[in-house]
Amino acid sequence: MFRLPKTAVALLLIGSMAITSFADDKDSTKSSEKAKKVNFASFTLKTEFSEGPESEGLFGSMQPRLHEVIKRLDEAAADSKLGGVILHIKSPELRPGTNAEVRAAITRIRKADKKVYAFLESAMNQDYVLATACDQIIIPPSDALIINGLQMELTFFKRLFDKLGVRADFIQVGDFKGASEPFTRAEMSPEFRKQLDSVVDDYYQQMVTSIAEARKLDADKVKQLIDQGLFTAEEAKQAGLVDRICYEDELEAQLKSEHQAEELAINRKYGKKQREELDFSGIGGFMKFMELMTGGDAPKKKSSKRPKIAVIYAVGAIMTGESSSGFLDDEMVGSDTIVKAIQKAEEDDSIKAIVLRVNSPGGSALASDLIWREIVRAKKPVIASMGDVAASGGYYISMGAKRIFAEPGTLTGSIGVVGGKIAVKGLLDKIGVNTEVVRRGQNSGTFSITEPFTDHEREAWKRLMGETYKQFTTKVAEGRKLDVARVQELAQGKIYTGRMAVDVKLVDQIGTLQDAVAAAKEMAGLKDEDKAEVEILPEPKSIFDELFGGDQLEAELRSSAPEVVGAIKSLKTMRRLFAEPAVLIMPARITVR
Repeated sequence: MFRLPKTAVALLLIGSMAITSFADDKDSTKSSEKAKKVNFASFTLKTEFSEGPESEGLFGSMQPRLHEVIKRLDEAAADSKLGGVILHIKSPELRPGTNAEVRAAITRIRKADKKVYAFLESAMNQDYVLATACDQIIIPPSDALIINGLQMELTFFKRLFDKLGVRADFIQVGDFKGASEPFTRAEMSPEFRKQLDSVVDDYYQQMVTSIAEARKLDADKVKQLIDQGLFTAEEAKQAGLVDRICYEDELEAQLKSEHQAEELAINRKYGKKQREELDFSGIGGFMKFMELMTGGDAPKKKSSKRPKIAVIYAVGAIMTGESSSGFLDDEMVGSDTIVKAIQKAEEDDSIKAIVLRVNSPGGSALASDLIWREIVRAKKPVIASMGDVAASGGYYISMGAKRIFAEPGTLTGSIGVVGGKIAVKGLLDKIGVNTEVVRRGQNSGTFSITEPFTDHEREAWKRLMGETYKQFTTKVAEGRKLDVARVQELAQGKIYTGRMAVDVKLVDQIGTLQDAVAAAKEMAGLKDEDKAEVEILPEPKSIFDELFGGDQLEAELRSSAPEVVGAIKSLKTMRRLFAEPAVLIMPARITVR
């Protein structure tokens, strides 16, 4: 055996120690250099997020889109140069489904060993629930925290209609189908109230559980705190609801000290699209401006050979024809637009699966069925991902998918049918307007806006709606592999949260849009190494179309008179929807506060 002399071994050991010492010194120097500057990403959430494709052109990024916000948060999670994230939460008005999506993205950042700090301003229920997903919660000394529980608000118009001489004449199939109640009643029916009680109770339990688990508090203690409701900054800290009380500049100084950094570099535009400064002077500048306005100057996406998952957005009330949105109008999901998007995904060989992202209270029975038909015809796997609401027609188009994901707070179900009209003869009489009619046929007055239904017209309408309800429940039974009798029990217009819907098998599992995309990849046989891309459909409108739709002016009105705008939009939507023979829509416009 070959042996080294003892002196040689000693020299090697000394040399090794010297090299190790040198390496340690080098690592120490590196660590010292790293400590000189620590990078943080800062995000501000201060408005509700739209879903769907982003408009092209000059103002394409003005209205934040949920998928873009999630993408930026996920970029922060994957960025090894970041030391942490500061999340400024300024009353973004997020509904439970959207809140769950953002919470999941925050969790992914924390799993990447990055601290997330929530800085709250004028926080209320959903703001605070979102903040509990972060490592620490901070509020300024002069601020207050309000976690006062939940309530659902519905506005009823019958007494107003009575005074005006207007009659709402509606027919519903399903004892719990309350979509027409705001127009036909002055208060909730017992059946409708029972439904809302169960939904509010589940939302409340979700809120209590989220706070209790995140803040390490007993559930009964959290309920006591909710009943207290309003907290000064100091009271919130003493109750264990927040971690720090300081101003934003003080927080930054504290984080700098805690990270032993000479400089805390905060990127307040992390992940945002950058636009070059442009000169719009002269005729050339004017042409450039018009190109940007119409999206003509937007860079065209290069076709990639990588496998893709198509995410098709169905956001808004469902109508026949093309999708639309505009001044004082709700977003409309057009059956033609969605059908074409599904067909495009089917024809594109690079697209391996489809995710249908549904955020809709329902709408036209015909439009819902046309979309459903295209989904069940698809040869590629289709996964449904429910957002804040996927009820009635929104559930109808989801049930054709191979698998359905929902958020815990998604409002879904409402399997029932409603139809009718608002007759204004009494109002016209009061203002001196007379309408004379010449008719042939016992059902000729069905669509008259002056007179309510005759008995014969009512029976014809009920027969049509009964058949629509039968088709709805039968297709639910087939798609969800349930007995028709069981579906009849779950239907009747009953509504559920996502969590409740999983328990009764109307939904497969709780999960985010990202979870649905992962499931689509799996069903398409794709592996992680395939690096599948996401393609968003339908293609976005140009900003020219958006502006002439009135979105910018609407935004101004929404900020100054949101209740008025919401009421006008609801009435306009109902007017359009109830021009159809049968309507599958969730009970009214429900506001959770």
